[in-house]
Amino acid sequence: MKIASALTSVSRWLGAGMAASALGVMAPALAGPYPDHPIRLVVPFPAGGATDLMARALAQGLGDKLGQAVVVENRGGAGGAIGAEAVASAAPDGYTLLYSTMGVLTINPSLYAKLRYDPQTSFAPISMTNLTSNLLVVNPDLKVNSVAELAALAKARPGELTFSSSGNGTTSHLAGEMFKSTAGVDIRHIPYKGTSGAINDFLAGRISMMIDTSSNFIEQVKQGKVRALGVTSRQRLPVLPDVPSISETPGFSSYEVSLWSGVLAPAGTPRAVIDKLNQDIGAVMTSPQMVERMAGYGIQTTHSTPEAFAAQIKIDTAKWAKVIEQSGARAD
Repeated sequence: MKIASALTSVSRWLGAGMAASALGVMAPALAGPYPDHPIRLVVPFPAGGATDLMARALAQGLGDKLGQAVVVENRGGAGGAIGAEAVASAAPDGYTLLYSTMGVLTINPSLYAKLRYDPQTSFAPISMTNLTSNLLVVNPDLKVNSVAELAALAKARPGELTFSSSGNGTTSHLAGEMFKSTAGVDIRHIPYKGTSGAINDFLAGRISMMIDTSSNFIEQVKQGKVRALGVTSRQRLPVLPDVPSISETPGFSSYEVSLWSGVLAPAGTPRAVIDKLNQDIGAVMTSPQMVERMAGYGIQTTHSTPEAFAAQIKIDTAKWAKVIEQSGARAD
C-alpha cells in the first residue's frame, strides 16, 4: 500500500509538472505582451481627407498608449471596399485594424453587388471614435439664405440646380438624394471620383450646392467663400453655432444624416485584445487635447463598447438600404 501510495504521489507530481511545463510553453501564445511590434491602421480612403485626419490623430495617441507605433496605411478604392477587404482577410491577431467610416460598413452592402466582406460578420468592432455631420452649403451667387428658400428655388426651377458628390452611393450623394426626396424637388446630381474634384468645381461656381463633411467647409464658411444653410445632424455644430440643423426647417423634421467613424479588427481577434484596444482608444478619444483638436474641425470625439458599435452598424445598414433603394443608386 505504501508503494502504491508513493507511486500515486510521484504520478501526481509528474502530471502537475508536465501540466505546468505545457502551460509555460503555451503562455506566450495566449498571454504574451500585446502589442510587441507595430500595428497597421488601414484607412480605406486616400490620404488628405477628413477620415485620414481623424485616423492619424488617433494613431498618434494610441501609439503612445500602447508603446508601439500605429502606422496608418491608406488603401483607397471602391468606396472603401478595397481597404476593408484587406483587413477582413488579415490575421486576427490585433496587428491589422480598420479605421472605417459609416459608409464602408452600412452603405456598401446595399450599393455593391459583390463584396468580399460582410460588415456584420467579417469584423470584430472595437469602438466608435468620432461623430460628425454633413454641411449643406451653397454657392454665394445662389440668392438663398435658408433651407426653405433653397427648396422653394428648386421647386421653381426643376432640374436647373445641381449638387456634386464624391461618387455614386457616397454619403454626400445619398444626403443629397434625401434632401430632394424630403423637399419634393428635382436637383441634378453630378458625381465625381473623389471629394477634391467635387469640392473644386463647387468652389469654382460650377455647382449650385453640396452636402458634404462639415470639416471640408468650415474655413470657407468663416471666410464667406460659401454659404452654409444647415447641418445634417439634429444638433448644431459648436464651431458654427449660427448654422441651424436642417431638421429645424418646417417640413424637414425627419431629415437627419449623422456620420460616425470607428475602429474594427478582423473577426476572431481575441477578446482580450479587443478589450485592451477599446480601453486605450477610449482614453485617447476622451482626452481634453483630442476633444479640443477635433472640435475645431466640427468633429465630436466619442467612445463606445464593442457591442454598442455592432448594434449601430446593424441599425444604420437597415436605414441606408431603404435610402439606396429609393434613390436607385448603384456603385460606379
